[in-house]
Amino acid sequence: MEFPILDTQVYNHRLVYLDNAATTQKPQQVIDTLCQYYCTLNSNIHRGAHHLAAEATERYEEVRRKVQGFINARSSNEIVFTRGTTESINLVASSFGRRFLHAGDEVIVSGMEHHSDIVPWQLACELAGASLRVIPFSDEGVLDLEAYKALFNEHTRIVACNHVSNTLGTVNPVRELTEIAHSHNVPILIDGAQAVAHMAVDVQQIGCDFYCFSGHKMYAPMGVGVMYGREEILSQLPPYQGGGEMIKDVTFERTTYNELPFRFEAGTPSVGDVLGLGAAIDWMLAQGLDSISVHEDDLLRYATEQLQQVPGIRFFGTAPHKAGVISFLVGHSHPYDVGTLLDKLGIAVRTGHHCTQPIMDRYGIPGTVRASFAAYTTRDDIDALVAALLRIAPMLE
Repeated sequence: MEFPILDTQVYNHRLVYLDNAATTQKPQQVIDTLCQYYCTLNSNIHRGAHHLAAEATERYEEVRRKVQGFINARSSNEIVFTRGTTESINLVASSFGRRFLHAGDEVIVSGMEHHSDIVPWQLACELAGASLRVIPFSDEGVLDLEAYKALFNEHTRIVACNHVSNTLGTVNPVRELTEIAHSHNVPILIDGAQAVAHMAVDVQQIGCDFYCFSGHKMYAPMGVGVMYGREEILSQLPPYQGGGEMIKDVTFERTTYNELPFRFEAGTPSVGDVLGLGAAIDWMLAQGLDSISVHEDDLLRYATEQLQQVPGIRFFGTAPHKAGVISFLVGHSHPYDVGTLLDKLGIAVRTGHHCTQPIMDRYGIPGTVRASFAAYTTRDDIDALVAALLRIAPMLE
């Protein structure tokens, strides 16, 4: 089977995996790539003179060029490998904050951000004496663009917003958000963690200054991610971490930093996971990004219709433009209770606040049950979820 884990039995039921916004499962070719690397190629990169080091380095840099093409960056120098979206955003917040944030400055974030796109900016603001300003959103989960425009002033230094909300599923108008920010000469960072697995992403078409995402949410291994940054702005930022690889010359008096992108890649990287990211991109391109998007849109419509059979179901996030994420509650039941009962029937969903506590506060709820889809999700999986909810509904009253 292309995704071996999907053959797993959970409590004598077939696994119905609907937790893809947390992490996607891995196709066999990604698993094989990892095994092949550690069995035949394991070596540190960039600094070795032997065959394994040279081959591993070439494979690693080939993936950098592959990522460049995947998101249509202008140069591979704009592709920085990290451990994931969280580290990518922390890198930007730290380095940008050190260079550009001062007392009295402001950072704009949206009200539907993951904690990973809130806390790093709070830390940067705390160090600089700056503050956050927040874009509100409607009951349906749509950003208020007029309120967004009104947040800009002479103190605004950067905007940070997600492409797709991991809780509400909202696909935000990132190109328009970017155009508004740039009209005020303000750069913008886009958290693309929930977008790259579900739609084609073109950073030049969006026009953003930074775009961050994780491999493990797009069929690649955990422990690898990408920070795209426009070369013009990256060249102005100080390093995020110090160590090997990010230097040219080191003395006890002075260090000269390496060129882009290596300036931001201190230490030994997770080479095998980067190669796995390349294999995942190959797999996605073979399926067709448009085909994946059409398939998941169909699942979203079908699931939204079918779930309405469940007594007392309440949806959170009903924006007209959504990705394959449905957050809901059943009556007044706690989401953990629903998730636990579903698990006993082999159905994996996510429960809780999904690292978006401000969203939960906005709706006055402790959390939701979240079902999220991937390229391998089927209508049968949706039917199994609905049947399970109908079965457990009397236990939740």
